[in-house]
Amino acid sequence: MGVFTDESEVYTYLGGIFELATKKDGLSDKLAGSGVVLRIHYTDPDSTITVDMPNKEVETGGGSTKEPNVELFMTADTGNRFWLGKVNLSVAMARGTVRAKGPVPKLLKLIPTAKELFPEYEKMLTEAGRDDLVNA
Repeated sequence: MGVFTDESEVYTYLGGIFELATKKDGLSDKLAGSGVVLRIHYTDPDSTITVDMPNKEVETGGGSTKEPNVELFMTADTGNRFWLGKVNLSVAMARGTVRAKGPVPKLLKLIPTAKELFPEYEKMLTEAGRDDLVNA
């Protein structure tokens, strides 16, 4: 079993960091300019997050009506470790830990922007008393 007990935890933390990204001054405009609509399919537990960067919207669950142009497939543990700065997305894709569909170069250009959120993610977990996720 992974570090998240259920999909609601995935939405709270992994979805939460995307919510923060779409609202953060300066950062949200960089993301919106990318034109990326990202859908991440997590396993263990099964969960889905769709991030419409141009419209600055995040939807959780499988019922999203947004049409993604980039999709990622990974475990929720890998997603958690990415936001903690412990997973290099390019290397993870090369190793098959993360699978991608769509124009991946557009997404990879956003990695330096995403790195700005690594401390925010760790702070969110720490403030929630989730040292188990920080140390996972």
